[in-house]
Amino acid sequence: MVQYRSGRLSEEFKKEIADIIKNDVKDPRVGFVSVVFVEVSGDIRHAKVFVSVLGGEKAVQDSMAALKSASGFIRREISKRIQLRYTPEITFVYDDSIAHGVKISKILADVLPEEEKPDEEKNE
Repeated sequence: MVQYRSGRLSEEFKKEIADIIKNDVKDPRVGFVSVVFVEVSGDIRHAKVFVSVLGGEKAVQDSMAALKSASGFIRREISKRIQLRYTPEITFVYDDSIAHGVKISKILADVLPEEEKPDEEKNE
């Protein structure tokens, strides 16, 4: 029964944290950040927020530093939006799965023979 609650909470945290980052965090270092997944502990005291950042290594470092410094603000906003006994400690973790997927897609596109590629790519 507990796993269902933590799953629902992780989705709610994901939605609210993405909204807070998009609308309320005013730090100019935060670039284009996507919340990929939120992992909530069983006792709902800790939450790992996996984020993906669009841009190079400098953009990733700046955005992660800004999110780390804004974690207290984000936690306070979460406590206002979601009524819980305890608001979890938020830890941001960089997740490169989207960039990794794009890299694999490019490799597969290069390996694929010309006759198997879609028609749009043949016309270019």
